Amino acid sequence: MTDAIRPQPGIMKIALYQGGTAHVAGKPDAIKLSSNENPFGPSERTKEAYARAVQRLHRYPSTDHAALRQAIGEVHDLDPDRIICGVGSDEIIHFLCQAYAGARDEVLFTEHGFLMYRISALAAGATPIAVPEHERTTDVDALLAACGPKTKLVFIANPNNPTGTMIDLAEVERLASGLPKQAILVLDSAYAEYALGYDGGAELATRLPNVVMTRTFSKIYGLGGLRIGWGYGPRAIIDVLNRIRGPFNLSNAQLDAAEAAVRDQDHVTRCRTENARLRVWLADALTERGVLSDASMANFVLARFADAAEAVACDGFLQSHGLIVRQVASYGLPNCLRITVGDEASCRRIVHAVGLFKETH
Repeated sequence: MTDAIRPQPGIMKIALYQGGTAHVAGKPDAIKLSSNENPFGPSERTKEAYARAVQRLHRYPSTDHAALRQAIGEVHDLDPDRIICGVGSDEIIHFLCQAYAGARDEVLFTEHGFLMYRISALAAGATPIAVPEHERTTDVDALLAACGPKTKLVFIANPNNPTGTMIDLAEVERLASGLPKQAILVLDSAYAEYALGYDGGAELATRLPNVVMTRTFSKIYGLGGLRIGWGYGPRAIIDVLNRIRGPFNLSNAQLDAAEAAVRDQDHVTRCRTENARLRVWLADALTERGVLSDASMANFVLARFADAAEAVACDGFLQSHGLIVRQVASYGLPNCLRITVGDEASCRRIVHAVGLFKETH
């Protein structure tokens, strides 16, 4: 590349996103607990809808996603005209940065927040600002104190990834109400379905003019391999985002599978219930073995070790036993490992292996 051919400012500051490790050399049957995937997968109705879509591979998909938006609206009691669908919630996050942040603007997020906030901010030419959390939990006062005339977007994940912690809706509303008039609060609610009785901020996004909620089909719906997400907020903001959305960003197979998935709430309830049971068991069992974690409201626990060296050593030990978890040093948590709540057999195996590690190290 010559000196005259240069990318937009900020792009070369982006560190390539590294997903959770999926394989261990010499362990073909390794159990993957590194990407917060639903161990029970999608519902049967969802798989059937995906299989039927093969008959329409030669047809372009809908450009307005009307059927999927209608289904989401019916299930969540939301206005379909205020819903936008994307390639995972990542794409909605990217749209928001592309549309509302640029050079000389600032994008705020919490210090242990999802890495895509920083990546999408830099891609738009904006300045990413990481704001301290309080004991690995979103600190509303710190976020408000960090806001200024350059603040255009404030991202919080609630429940947060990778900590699993969350703040209540009263605190979320206090944050939204305290933002500068030019700023949008983006509620990343990828794990909302795992928190019983929590609407992900939908009511706030309905009522307040500066709140957008993002959701995903990758977690509780078990469709991480298809990459489908959606956003909901004020009509004016959704209209802006649709102007930069590619007309065919979701395939027929994605649209059909997602519609079947959202309409099968019995499957969601079963997955939520089983996850809650195993999440408590996993956290308690790890605590008994000297590995603490904060109360998680998602489908993973953030296991804390004495220091980074112990966390790295434990990760290596687990891999030697065919168990893959996630190191989260890139999230500013070098002494932690994020462990997905798998099925019961996986949870028991991970606890047994961590216990062996603690006994021998």
